Amino acid sequence: MTASGKPRLSPDGQRLTLDLDDQTREFAALWLRERTPDTETLDPRTGQRLIEAADLPLDLALEHVELAGDALALRFSDGHATHFPLTELRADTDARDTIVPGRTLWDARLAEPPRTDFVAALDDDTALLEMLEGLHRYGFVLVSGVPTDEDGMQALIDRIGPLRRTNWGGIADVKSVADAYDLTMTQRGLEPHTDNPYRDPIPGYIWLHCLTNAAAGGDNTLVDGYRAAQLLRERDPAAFDCLTRVSPGFRYSDDTTWLESEGPLIELDGRGQVMRVRYSNRTERVEALPAEELARYYAARRAFFELITSEELTVHLKLDPGQMLIMDNYRLLHGRRAYELAGGVRHLRQGYVDRDSTASRRLVLRRQLAETGEVA
Repeated sequence: MTASGKPRLSPDGQRLTLDLDDQTREFAALWLRERTPDTETLDPRTGQRLIEAADLPLDLALEHVELAGDALALRFSDGHATHFPLTELRADTDARDTIVPGRTLWDARLAEPPRTDFVAALDDDTALLEMLEGLHRYGFVLVSGVPTDEDGMQALIDRIGPLRRTNWGGIADVKSVADAYDLTMTQRGLEPHTDNPYRDPIPGYIWLHCLTNAAAGGDNTLVDGYRAAQLLRERDPAAFDCLTRVSPGFRYSDDTTWLESEGPLIELDGRGQVMRVRYSNRTERVEALPAEELARYYAARRAFFELITSEELTVHLKLDPGQMLIMDNYRLLHGRRAYELAGGVRHLRQGYVDRDSTASRRLVLRRQLAETGEVA
C-alpha cells in the first residue's frame, strides 16, 4: 500500500483524507485513535484494545499528520501521538458492489477442482496452507491419498480442528441403512443443499471421505452458492432482495433431538455483500406470511432453485476410495445422484469442522510462513 500527495485534514481535524493506491480515502480521527497499533492502545500479543473506545471524546480531532516513510505520524487532540503503518489502513475499502471479495467464483466450466495430497498436507505446513487457501478461495478442495479406514481423515482434522460433534456423534457414516433416520442414509438422490441450517451455529466445513464407491450412480454435485447469488442479483434483482429479507425457519427432529433455527436463503453482511447461503428443502419451514409476501418468496425461491439445479452451474464428480471433499457449508451447495446398491457398496464418512478454527489455522500459517520467508 502506497501513499501519494500530502495528507489533508478537514477544518475541524476530525477527518483525514489520503491518496492510497491511486484512490482517495477518508478516515475519521476517532477511528484512527481507537485502532492505533501501539502498545498503549492495543495489546501487542492479542491485538485486543487496552483503552475504552466509548470514553474517547466524540469531537476528538487530529492536530498534526504527516507521512513518515510507510507510516503516518499522527498527533491527536487528547495528546496521544503514534505512527500508523499504511498497511493497517484497510478498513471499509472494498467496493460495496463486490458480491464476495477475496473469492474465486466458478460454474460448470471449472476446468480443474482445487486439489491437495493428504500426506503432504499432514506433514508440510506450506502444503497445508495451500490447501486452506484453495478451500477459502473456491469453497471446496479435493483431497487424495486419504487412508481408507473409518477414521482416516481424523489426523488431518487434528491439524486444523477440533472436530465438531453433533447428535450423530463425530465422524459419521453416509451409507444406505434400513429404517434410515435421515434421507442422507437412503439411496435417493439429494437436491443441492447446505447442511444443518437448523443448527446454531451452522457447521462451517463438511469433510466427506470416501471408503468405497462401487455402487452405480451416487455422483456428487457441487454448486457455488456465491456464484448463484451473483447471477440471481444480476438477472432478477427483486428475487435476490426477497431472499435476503425473508428468514424461513429450519427444523430437524427425531426421537432424541429437536433442532430449530432460521435465516435467509441469501445472507448479507453489514456491507451488503453475500456471507452465507442456505438451502434445505427437506428442513425448511417458512411461516404463514401475508399471501402477497409468500407469493414473492415462493417465486424468488423457485428462481434460486432453478439456478442451483442448472447444468450451467453444476460440477459433477464421483469420489474414488481414498478421496475426500472438504466443503464450505456457508457457500457450497452439494447433492448427489441416486444410486443402486446392486452395483456395489457406497460407503462414505462425514464430519464437521467449524469456521473459526479453520480460518485461524489459515491466517496463522500465512503469518508464520511469511515471517520465515517460505511464502510471499
